[in-house]
Amino acid sequence: MTTALHSPSRRSKSRLQEVSLLNGPMLLLKSIRGLRSHRALAWLACAPIALLGLGVFNLSARAGVGLGNLDGAQAAKFLADNLWLLVAAALVIFMNAGFAMVEAGMCRQKNAVNILAKNLFVFGLAVTAYWVVGYSLMYGSSVVDGWLSFQGFFFDWNAADALTCAAGQGEEGCSQLVPSVDFLFQAAFAGTAATIVSGLVAERVKFGEFVIFSLVLTAVIYPIAGSWEWNGGWLNNVGNKEFIDFAGSSIVHSVGAWAGLIGAVLLGPRIGKYVNGRTQAIPGHNMAIATLGALILWIGWYGFNPGSQLGMDEWVPYIAVTTTLAAAGGAIGATIISTLTSGKPDLTMIINGILAGLVSITAGCANLTWVGAWVAGLIGGIIVVFAVSALDKAGIDDPVGAFSVHGVCGIWGTLVIGLWGFDIQGEGTALGLFNGGGIEQLGIQALGTAAYAIWTVVTCLITWSIIGTVFGGIRVSEEEETMGLDIGEHGMEAYPDFASSGN
Repeated sequence: MTTALHSPSRRSKSRLQEVSLLNGPMLLLKSIRGLRSHRALAWLACAPIALLGLGVFNLSARAGVGLGNLDGAQAAKFLADNLWLLVAAALVIFMNAGFAMVEAGMCRQKNAVNILAKNLFVFGLAVTAYWVVGYSLMYGSSVVDGWLSFQGFFFDWNAADALTCAAGQGEEGCSQLVPSVDFLFQAAFAGTAATIVSGLVAERVKFGEFVIFSLVLTAVIYPIAGSWEWNGGWLNNVGNKEFIDFAGSSIVHSVGAWAGLIGAVLLGPRIGKYVNGRTQAIPGHNMAIATLGALILWIGWYGFNPGSQLGMDEWVPYIAVTTTLAAAGGAIGATIISTLTSGKPDLTMIINGILAGLVSITAGCANLTWVGAWVAGLIGGIIVVFAVSALDKAGIDDPVGAFSVHGVCGIWGTLVIGLWGFDIQGEGTALGLFNGGGIEQLGIQALGTAAYAIWTVVTCLITWSIIGTVFGGIRVSEEEETMGLDIGEHGMEAYPDFASSGN
């Protein structure tokens, strides 16, 4: 007779002390009468959602009480406008990562630390300089009518005027943005102008001298130029129409590009860029991070352009679409032309084409139709390819194509408003030469671009020259440049575990 052996049945772990930490909460809930069914557990899951909703409601109620005499609608708009500008400021600040990655990727490995250090430190410097004096110069009270403004060092953070405006009791055209968030947004723009310079002088400028120049640029040169348009300066009172630069194709991008161009000319080309009068390509060391940097910049531009609406309304998504279409057009234009001229699509040109399209729409993102925005970006992408080649032939070494992108396309983006722009947010009247608006707007746009170019070239030539005289030049030694600025300027390498190839 065979006896079947049965393994003893395992006792279920029904005691709370014996179950795992993962199963303990469910056992505890099931031990409560009425909570053993899935339906009961589903209802229980609604409890934290309800508590979250109650918390949001309570926060909103407290916020409304804290906004003085504003009613519900006024408080909601006040909070939405200021919250949106805070988000936009964060997006623009994040663009510093994009600039750093594009510049580092398109330059050589031996200079990566120097490039990253410049891009990171210059923003901290720009915020400080703009906080102490720049914001006051740009948005203070007029000292020389239409040309210079100032209201003392630092800035007034009191939000009383903004609350008064939000309550409908302020002067006509007043702002309901609290000064703190407005300063943060504007400081991010100042940092962008300084970062553009870094690309033009890359791989050969002394770190300390670059820092000093950036301090002067963000504290004085850029703020004075910006006040001419964005603080009701003289460019707002030319002829029957005012100069239009909605988000800064000229004020931010071309100012930064002209400042960097003067530095690049004074520095001269990198060693090995020109051999026997012929231009030699110096490839970047990491096109992967350069590509990622371009995408970060594209995303950051949704703070740059839509944020310049300075509030949340129906035009914010409209501006976001014009920005997107121009970037797409720029990528297509640059890819087609680079393929036709070099035989194969050039990734660096695709990157610069996207950025060229974004710069081309920055001035007119609120004044062009969607078709007009795409065409403006397309032409910007075409222009940047020829501009890079023209600069090389002129003997000006621009390692990342910064002047072609921000300078040349900054000018183009400002002028295009005078070609086929509209007063879209106003009465919808045509502004451009090609759509029945006449030539006056084009003339004003040309005057503005010329004014910013002349101002920046003169002031930056003086600044760079003084810095060079005081500190014995602005360029590193030949030995340091050959070895790499990472070791010479910072005493470290970006990739210490990899053998340097000299590139």
